[in-house]
Amino acid sequence: MVSHHPSSYHSRTWFTRFAKSTARAAGHPATFCAALAVIVIWAVSGPLFGFSDTWQLVINTGTTIITFLMVFLIQNTQNRDSEAIQVKLDELIRSIDGAHLALLDLEELEEEDLRRISKGYRELAEQARKELDEGKSDTDVREVGAAHRKEYGERHRSRSPSQHQA
Repeated sequence: MVSHHPSSYHSRTWFTRFAKSTARAAGHPATFCAALAVIVIWAVSGPLFGFSDTWQLVINTGTTIITFLMVFLIQNTQNRDSEAIQVKLDELIRSIDGAHLALLDLEELEEEDLRRISKGYRELAEQARKELDEGKSDTDVREVGAAHRKEYGERHRSRSPSQHQA
């Protein structure tokens, strides 16, 4: 079996460490309080500077720069966290006997295929709720999307060989 444990866990790049720690700090209550204090100080100093254009420019420029940089740092952290969650979910699906392995890497599917698969699970949930209302158990392992599987298979088999390779 191939080990997927990152050997470089402790040797993350400086950007990864910086982005993670910045995102973590940005969500901390003390950071919010510090930002609020800066705004209060800026607002209170307004009369001292006569609410001048420079006084307004300071807060506008500062907040714009911070917001611009934070968007990229937080997005980087969220992308990495999302990818890690997807890998963990894929591993759970892979390790469950009888699981639908076609669900691995589901986030890479086209919208149409994702909607079709979601519909199958919604139908399964609806049926299970109906059976619960009738006093039956909902812990059964059932086929998902059987009604749509035939249509999907026919649609993909009807593609030309060049479309399968694309």
